Amino acid sequence: MTPKTRLRGAAVAVAACTALTTGLLGTADGAEAPAAAAPDISVDQVKAHLGELQSIAEANDGNRAHGSPGYQASVDYIKGKLDAAGFTTAVQEFQYGGATGYNLVADWPGGGSDEVVMAGAHLDSTDSGPGINDNGTGSAGILEVALAVAEADLQPAKHLRFAWWGAEEYGMVGSGHYVDGLPAEDRSRISAYLNFDMIGSPNPGYFVYDDDPALEGVFKDWFTAKNIPTEIETEGDGRSDHASFKAADIPVGGLFTGASRVKSAEQAEAWGGAAGEPFDSCYHSPCDTTENVDDTALDHNSDAIAHAVWELGS
Repeated sequence: MTPKTRLRGAAVAVAACTALTTGLLGTADGAEAPAAAAPDISVDQVKAHLGELQSIAEANDGNRAHGSPGYQASVDYIKGKLDAAGFTTAVQEFQYGGATGYNLVADWPGGGSDEVVMAGAHLDSTDSGPGINDNGTGSAGILEVALAVAEADLQPAKHLRFAWWGAEEYGMVGSGHYVDGLPAEDRSRISAYLNFDMIGSPNPGYFVYDDDPALEGVFKDWFTAKNIPTEIETEGDGRSDHASFKAADIPVGGLFTGASRVKSAEQAEAWGGAAGEPFDSCYHSPCDTTENVDDTALDHNSDAIAHAVWELGS
């Protein structure tokens, strides 16, 4: 997230069998069968991706910033996973600050084509640290959800697209370049853009974007079913990549666990953690490493992403 104005298999098998059975037998009254439930996303697998991003930063001057070898290596790592899983991937280049930036866009070949549901996260860090919570967590979370889509061989009614943005830390440059380059017809096909920026803060809150009521409801209903209270997200308004899509009148939603703002006593009572301390005291700092992540928050949010992708794509 940028400062100021810049900001998976038993469960899969069960879901797949459910989808196959209902597809073969139909429902008693001939109505359309309900969509299969999303799988439980393995937080250990998400954390494994974070470990890789940490190693990449350590091998490249301690960061994964725009224009750096660490960022290029991060793109290569995620692209390799997606290519092996059967996604159609594209690397989009842009220029900023005298350096070449890259967006990575991955399309799932299954499903429909008339509407597009996108999930995105910025992949770059600042130049001051490895950027594991900000935003390795969002990047790793949507990667593991994408891999779960492939493992389930999901055939949704809508087209699924995942994206990893470059140069977010300089003002949503990569996502802005992507949206600006979309023909009007392609923009109109995107029925939802879901943004995930910092989903494992060490002193976490559970914040839901309120930009679109329907998308907000998808997430809030999931958390309510888990007895996890949520609040409307305000700290990141206009400060992450959803802003690029919102400006183009594309419906946006997303999740966030907090950055430099301080957790209140009421929030600590609701969510646990330390009142009077930032949600992420290592925000934009060298200490934003794999030690700077709350596993429970990362697990909940990764599962919520999968739920949204499965529900909105159906």
